[in-house]
Amino acid sequence: MSDYRLERDRRIDVAEILKDLASYHPRRRGWTWRTPAPKLNLGPFEYHDCSTPLHDSVGLPPAHYFENIDPQPMPVITTEIASGRFEDDIRRMRMAAHHGADHIMVIRTAGQSHYDGLIEGSPQGIGGVPVTRKQVRAQRKALDMIEDEVGRPINYHSYVSGVAGPDIAVMFAEEGVNGAHQDPQYNVIYRNINMVRSFVDACESKRIMAWADMAQIDGAHNANATAREAWKVMPELMVQHGINALLSHKIGMKKENICLSTVPPTATPAPCVYMDLPYAVALRELFAGYRMRAQMNTKYIEASTREATVTHVLNMFISKLTSADIQSTITPDEGRNVPWHIYNIEACDTAKQTLVGLDGLMEMVELKKDGYLREKARELKERAVLFLEEMLEHGGYFNAVQEGFFVDSGLFPERNGDGISRDINGGIGAGTVIKREADYMAPVTAHYGYNNVAQYNESAVNDPSKLIGGCTFEDPDKIVFIDELDDTDNVYIRMREVEQYAGPSAKLIKPEMEWLADGTVLLTLFFPTDVRHAEAAALEVGKRMNLVDCEVNNREIMQEAEGTRIEMRGRFPFDIDLDSLVLPKEPEVLSDDYMRKDIERKPMVVVAGTIGQDEHSVGLREVIDIKHGGIEKYGIKVYYLGTSVPPEKLVSAAIEVNADAMLASCIISHDDIHYKNISRVDSIAREMGVRDKLMFAAGGTQITHDAAVAAGADAGFGRGTKGCHVATFLVNERQRKEGLLNN
Repeated sequence: MSDYRLERDRRIDVAEILKDLASYHPRRRGWTWRTPAPKLNLGPFEYHDCSTPLHDSVGLPPAHYFENIDPQPMPVITTEIASGRFEDDIRRMRMAAHHGADHIMVIRTAGQSHYDGLIEGSPQGIGGVPVTRKQVRAQRKALDMIEDEVGRPINYHSYVSGVAGPDIAVMFAEEGVNGAHQDPQYNVIYRNINMVRSFVDACESKRIMAWADMAQIDGAHNANATAREAWKVMPELMVQHGINALLSHKIGMKKENICLSTVPPTATPAPCVYMDLPYAVALRELFAGYRMRAQMNTKYIEASTREATVTHVLNMFISKLTSADIQSTITPDEGRNVPWHIYNIEACDTAKQTLVGLDGLMEMVELKKDGYLREKARELKERAVLFLEEMLEHGGYFNAVQEGFFVDSGLFPERNGDGISRDINGGIGAGTVIKREADYMAPVTAHYGYNNVAQYNESAVNDPSKLIGGCTFEDPDKIVFIDELDDTDNVYIRMREVEQYAGPSAKLIKPEMEWLADGTVLLTLFFPTDVRHAEAAALEVGKRMNLVDCEVNNREIMQEAEGTRIEMRGRFPFDIDLDSLVLPKEPEVLSDDYMRKDIERKPMVVVAGTIGQDEHSVGLREVIDIKHGGIEKYGIKVYYLGTSVPPEKLVSAAIEVNADAMLASCIISHDDIHYKNISRVDSIAREMGVRDKLMFAAGGTQITHDAAVAAGADAGFGRGTKGCHVATFLVNERQRKEGLLNN
């Protein structure tokens, strides 16, 4: 076996992951929940609803203000991956794990529901990944390594559905898959697979999943993901949850491994919390003891990432008010189905940020015990029970499906003639269920129904695979591993096509959003015109920027006559050679002792203020105040003039206190007012004959050094500036003026 290990500062080498796959076996099986860490102390804060922190992770953007802490919420966080190339998804999995995901869900290509057996090799997928043993094994191997890196088990997940469901369940159990979607109703209603075949297959699949201790997620959420009026099918959803949950439990799954895939059925501009919260409460009351997998609404969603993210946050607010064992994220670009790296990661961060931000909420608030919330929740439960009773009156589930009980736009008992109807003798796989012979034998570990092994060996009744010396579940060396079957479409060919960009030592790069070196870039543009002209103008911009294959992803009207926001993607057709890049010089920072000694040698006085009509002060105070590690800690005397300081006052104050330097903070940048004010300070100082005597530095989030110097300052400081950077400039510049340093 290879001794390859991940290194934090080196890209994952997918070629190394693919080595020795034939002899690789997963080191564990079964689903893992997060470990609670009540009263967790991290940095300056105490957390109430969080889980054990990671060993290595990437914190939220503001984490540097709080000692770089990265608290992890209690729910397992899902990221759903579907780029079509499993080798690129491995890289995305690593990124997602470092941002807090511990449920990696691989979306199958939709057509796989209709395959009648396992597929082999690694063809490129469309709208998902063709799930093969090789793909599963390679990704589980990579995740085993990523687990060691982040210090937390990572659950790997896909779909056990379609006419090959039992075959896939066996392969998943063999390959260490930890969770799966399994719901025979999904097959029947959404994939038109014969209902008898679907339920027979489900029994076998669920027994295998129970042996492997896999978590099961149902498919009921598809009803309100596809319904015309999703907010009306809530009782129907609860019925679908109930059928699958009870079937799974009776077959042998532990209740704590059975997860209801819950989706709030509305989104703004509907009053979504008012409508969705009673449904969430009803579910948790009716299905006590089962797990809740909360997913964001994707039915009513456009291609705006802002809109999708707000929906995501509102949905998680409901999760926090009720409960969620698994918080799914989806990518917040579902409306355009673009599976890009950045949206997987941003969705994980959105989940982490929201759930951690709401930490301890339920210690301060509680849901009302009476009134609309409880009345509506009770009404929904009653409608669901009545739905089940009517189903029984009509002869059970199969007859109910044939009669179109499951509707698209009606709140039970309303019927609008739009129900999904299936024929018990129709659909894919019809007529393929065959009654077992009396002497049927199944000498395997996990199997639904009778094995008949007693007639061959009575001692094997409780251990059927004993007859064959253990099946593949006990003896993985019996698994037949097929690497590739297609000479023209396989992972090795795809990787050869981009080998100059791959591997830890690659020197050529391109921007990417989905696959290695795909060259994809995203542009946000605004045009003061109508939608049609804005879209055409955006494509022209892409053309003139030498982008190819440009396509408008999203268009939003700011005001019908005033303008349109366009989001466009295109491909950058050029390579970038890392060795040819001119890297910006790292800012020089003198040692604290050196700067203190220089100030002791010759005391320094500075005047500082936010100039013009600018009322911002936080950034400047952090640069000067001793408590923030500002320049005062080096012994520099600072006269702080406050905000909205006229340029004349800054210069006059410097003359009055015989200052060595002026510091001007300029945050507002409309119409380049920040640079105009810098130029004004420089001009006034020259008019008063003190410019050569005074050092002058300007800073602000929109300031660049070169532009500030061009406007008249001696130095410019942008976002991320600290007191040590400014103090270094002041000490160096004064020594230069004294002739102690070369220019």
